[in-house]
Amino acid sequence: MPTAAIVFSDGCEEVEGLSQVDVLRRLGIACDMVALEDLTITGGHGIRFACDKLVDDSLLDYDLVAFPGGAPNAKHLRESGKLAALMKDRFKAGKWNAAMCASPIALSKYGFLTEAKWTSHPDFKDQVASENPASTYVDTPVAIDQDRKLVTSRGPATSWAFAYALAQVLGVDTAKLEDAMQYSYLRKHINEAQHD
Repeated sequence: MPTAAIVFSDGCEEVEGLSQVDVLRRLGIACDMVALEDLTITGGHGIRFACDKLVDDSLLDYDLVAFPGGAPNAKHLRESGKLAALMKDRFKAGKWNAAMCASPIALSKYGFLTEAKWTSHPDFKDQVASENPASTYVDTPVAIDQDRKLVTSRGPATSWAFAYALAQVLGVDTAKLEDAMQYSYLRKHINEAQHD
């Protein structure tokens, strides 16, 4: 079974990060909660939780590493030299990397989005686009760039879509869990409402 790590720091969007962990673990994917600097995280909405471990060289071993959003969290991830070096090694090795909401600004600083297909929260679109003029912004809930092995997403409401996409790029069938968690139902009724 594939492995994943979700990287957290203070100010993260709790629903984004914890949705990833929840969905991946339900699917049997070994998913660690990895803290940037302190095992105890205080999210952007005052929710406190504990991570499994701190960022270290083992980040290179995971099949996928993903970042939740939250502007303070995204800034911490973007500015961490240690994390940037590890992520650049992952990128060179052709491993899957992902970020949602504000956190594509971290992938942008690492140089991953130069000519990539990506999305983000609209508040960060212009920043990422200006840093990567040859890239392609995609106005969809989730963007997958197969060539660069990147997954990006827009914000809290797209958390489940993002989490399922992470599992899918790792080769895991999500259909049964999507039904069990009522995600299929939600998607169907949103689509129907949009066409009425």
